[in-house]
Amino acid sequence: MPSTHAPSEALESDACYLAMKTHDARFDGSFFTAVTSTGIYCRPVCRVKLPRRENCRFFRHAAQAEAEGFRPCLRCRPELAPRAASWSTEDASRILALQAARLIDEPDAWAEEGPGAAQIAARLGVSDRHLRRIFEAQFGVSPLQYLQTRRLLAAKQLIADTRLPMTQVALASGFASVRRFNAAFVEHYGLNPSALRRAGGAQGGEGKAIEVRLGFRPPYDVNAMLGFFARRALRGVEVATTADGKAPAKGSTPTYVRLARTLRVQQGGQAHAGWLQLRFDIEREQMLLSVSDSLAAVLPIVISRARAMLDLDAEPMAINAALHAAFPHGDGLRVPGTVDGFELAVRAVLGQQITVAAARTLGSRLVEAFGEPIATPFDGLDRLFPTPAAIAAASGDALGQLGIVRQRQAALQAVAREVAAGKLALHAGADVPSTIAALQELPGIGAWTAQYIAMRALRWPDAFPAGDIALQKALGVTTARAASEASQAWRPWRGYAVLRAWHAPSPGTAAAEAAPDSSNITTAGLAA
Repeated sequence: MPSTHAPSEALESDACYLAMKTHDARFDGSFFTAVTSTGIYCRPVCRVKLPRRENCRFFRHAAQAEAEGFRPCLRCRPELAPRAASWSTEDASRILALQAARLIDEPDAWAEEGPGAAQIAARLGVSDRHLRRIFEAQFGVSPLQYLQTRRLLAAKQLIADTRLPMTQVALASGFASVRRFNAAFVEHYGLNPSALRRAGGAQGGEGKAIEVRLGFRPPYDVNAMLGFFARRALRGVEVATTADGKAPAKGSTPTYVRLARTLRVQQGGQAHAGWLQLRFDIEREQMLLSVSDSLAAVLPIVISRARAMLDLDAEPMAINAALHAAFPHGDGLRVPGTVDGFELAVRAVLGQQITVAAARTLGSRLVEAFGEPIATPFDGLDRLFPTPAAIAAASGDALGQLGIVRQRQAALQAVAREVAAGKLALHAGADVPSTIAALQELPGIGAWTAQYIAMRALRWPDAFPAGDIALQKALGVTTARAASEASQAWRPWRGYAVLRAWHAPSPGTAAAEAAPDSSNITTAGLAA
């Protein structure tokens, strides 16, 4: 199988083979191994019999392997691997190509037929031809080939994990018709979609949950992540479970084992509502995602949002290389994300200048007043977070009765109106600079809140809320300018530096004052 393209980043074949030989999860999603004797490509964590070295070829992206005619492994399932990082501080062409790939990788940014090269080029401010040239130089495949692989892997996951009709599988994966879907599937994988479903024994069915395993790269501080969400859980929307199933005692550090929550996904003018549950299998470096059958039609979006919520696609080796010297105790920390950017923005506004507990109380009241009821199999999980339209239409008196002051009311409704009108996108595929600028033009939203939203909703790893008092204490400075200057060595991972600073254990880095669950902190993000 001769190669038609040479990606700009050469892989060290011997190192890749060693990582595959030891099933090293740190490299999961960083490269794929194609075996010439079988025509199959796998993740480095695949547990199949180790192939001979001379039969292995290594690719940085699944699209490169598929462009060479290899098919995805049905055992390790490449569609479940962590995604490659999309941020860089290198040359402009590389950054542009990575940004284009990030748009393709983000289902919330897809149109009905997916993001075509022309649309992505227009979004990035370059010509279609220039985008194709730099994309092929970076990835070894065209944007269309990369997108096709992303669609096919999304479809493969739906076929394997649901019993959705093939028409819905095709549409949910970004194909314009079943005919195109079937033709692409047979051409790339040499297998009819229905045959794959029969071979895989799909889960799910009417009223049943769908279960998916998603990989991540260690180390991962599970308790810190689940604890972050547990301390901010809104009544009716989220439920965190401890190892003993009991409410944690005041002042204790409980061990959390799972998190469940409700979710609404809007796609193509239709709302899909349901629930999801998140558990970790640390020994296998996987997260177990259970999704209600009602969300099966938007499973690619739910999976993407769950990965973002728990930051499963982070690359610890690159992040730790930049931050370990300054923050040696935070190598397993990740930046908590969200499954709903609008919800995160509302939480950020509600949490301005109050404690975590107070923000949680306000958020729970808002859910009770404006959230829709929903049935789930979990005790205490019975409400959906309010829609942008519901908050935009709420009266000042109704919001005031919940304890929300007028300044926060104006900010909440301004964000709600912009999101409801489609003028403001708060997801990982949104343009970061323009979104931050748009947020800061709204009443009641300053630089801190905009940066916090960028860090958690837009998944911008270089977001840095320099005005945060707890962060300044942790860094030993007293001004936002000094904090920003101190952070330059940590780019493009300053968002991770913020989390490490908040969790820093030593007095010099303000452990007690900066802890995100501290009850005496009056800073927006710590409460959000």
